[in-house]
Amino acid sequence: KNSPTAKRKSASPFRYHTDSVFRRGGTRTALLSTTMSKLNKDLVEGAIDKILAYSNGETIQHDGNDVKGKKRKFVETIDLQIALKNYDPQRDKRFSGTFKLPVVPRPNLKCCIIGNAVHCEEAERIGVDKMSVDDLKKFNKNKKVIKKFAKKFDAFLASDTLIKQIPRLLGPGLTKAGKFPTLIEGGADLTEKIDGVRATIKFQMKKVMCLNVAVGNVSMEKTQIVTNVTLASNFLASLLKKNWQNIKVLYVKSTMGPPQQIFF
Repeated sequence: KNSPTAKRKSASPFRYHTDSVFRRGGTRTALLSTTMSKLNKDLVEGAIDKILAYSNGETIQHDGNDVKGKKRKFVETIDLQIALKNYDPQRDKRFSGTFKLPVVPRPNLKCCIIGNAVHCEEAERIGVDKMSVDDLKKFNKNKKVIKKFAKKFDAFLASDTLIKQIPRLLGPGLTKAGKFPTLIEGGADLTEKIDGVRATIKFQMKKVMCLNVAVGNVSMEKTQIVTNVTLASNFLASLLKKNWQNIKVLYVKSTMGPPQQIFF
């Protein structure tokens, strides 16, 4: 009963509801079940109902007042906003974790393929931006040009035959921007790899106690958004030293809508 194993399980029950966990260079990647969630399902569903109604131009109740929504000319992203507590960014170990959501939250995430001849040809066929090694050489290691290139795209993918050349060609520019390319294995389906990148969110502790990640958009089904929100919250809790005890508050918010609190 009082064995070290029992203590470990009670201290971190979450990780025993992890189907698969991999650690690479301090980054944790996992696929979690919703079993141990501390979120109130009714509260989350109510918040998503309000977000979708507001984005559709309907009137919702917010902080006791009627607020009229507005239908926008673009698809609004839904973000999960987090405030942490009992965490010292200066003293405590900083965490970093990536998680693949079941439904792509940002289908328009702008990706660029740094590819060999085969992958560049496939990228052109499916309408995705591409760069060859010769294109990268034209940057001539100019830091300003590379920084501008990194800003132009949300994410990068690179052929397995080229990925080791990228630091030599571009220096640390993409790494500093937090956009070092995702590996494209030989024979991999490029569309699937891009969808995987678009579905992946990253939690990274820096110097502030607030985090923000995209977990959906207003064109998705309510159940899909609820699932993404729940899984993302659970994964974040699994990264924290004291799990849910380190989470002060959670909000979900559409691009133009008011924030909806789902955990406190």
